[in-house]
Amino acid sequence: MSATPQRRPWWLALAVIIIGAIWLQQGYALPDAAGYGGVGPGAFVMLVGAVLILLGLALMAQIARGDSFDPQEAESAEADAAPSRKAFAFAAAGAGVPLLTMQSLGFPLTAMLAFVLVTHAFGSRRLVLDSVIGLVLGTICWVGFSWLGVTLGGALPLAGW
Repeated sequence: MSATPQRRPWWLALAVIIIGAIWLQQGYALPDAAGYGGVGPGAFVMLVGAVLILLGLALMAQIARGDSFDPQEAESAEADAAPSRKAFAFAAAGAGVPLLTMQSLGFPLTAMLAFVLVTHAFGSRRLVLDSVIGLVLGTICWVGFSWLGVTLGGALPLAGW
């Protein structure tokens, strides 16, 4: 009885390394020293890029070693289950909704809407609770950013705030 050769996802490790290299390269184009504490946006982007490259290299080492990438018991994942296009659409809408609603609805309401869409994608059906949690988290973030002096626009532009 011969074991079937395991397919190795080299492309995944290369994709993570390439994405990290893009982040690193783009980070060099941003100012690296400005703002609070002398740390600019470029420093953070370069850090994320470097970490992605390291994670891609670690993944490549695991692939070369022949580690299996089967779902673990704790993940409660079904390896043969088909992907849910509906869940993906809700998650993508949650990620994209800020592009369309930030200026008109403001940060707290946009955060609430995005939170509700993403939690629905992950299986939550508690619309009122998810809305309240999303609004509270969005408001806390807006207040925190405002306190730090980061301008995110008005809290509720439609209400004149």
